Amino acid sequence: MFVIRDAALEDAPRILEIYDYYVKHTAITFEIDTPSLEAFQERMKKTMQRYPYMVILKEGRIEGYAYAGPFVGRAAYDWSCELTVYLDEHARKCGMGRMLYEALEKALYDMGILNLYACIGYPEREDEYLTTNSADFHAHLGFVKAGEFHQCGYKFGRWYNMIWMEKVIGDHQAQQPSIVSYPELRKA
Repeated sequence: MFVIRDAALEDAPRILEIYDYYVKHTAITFEIDTPSLEAFQERMKKTMQRYPYMVILKEGRIEGYAYAGPFVGRAAYDWSCELTVYLDEHARKCGMGRMLYEALEKALYDMGILNLYACIGYPEREDEYLTTNSADFHAHLGFVKAGEFHQCGYKFGRWYNMIWMEKVIGDHQAQQPSIVSYPELRKA
């Protein structure tokens, strides 16, 4: 029923359509304006140079996507990455987010990634733009809260907090092997 595969640049219009809803109607992303298709494709290309970018299809239609990216962007953080997942607004709460994250986590583990992080908009009080659903989803998948920034995002005339959640998926060693990029892993 569901198929998870690597995203392709040709998927960008549908992926951007999914993301556009969250930009315009939620504080789940703190982005205010939806990026252009070209800018979004550039983001995808940059991610796909090193990390997995996956989509989930139901009956041949993309219903969600997830990807990993660098955590902070310094070499000493190579074994850590930040995850992102978005589902079509009508496809939530049916297990697709979990399936995507499990596939992404396996790919990252195979790359040698040890630490997963999620940056999540978090309300002081739930409202029509932001609930605790994302934090609850991550907690259900084994993430724990690692920190909170207060009133750091302003959207829809309101201030929102942001939390970091983390999940350790590998063993930390004194002589840690280098990670393998996702494209290299796929070639092997």
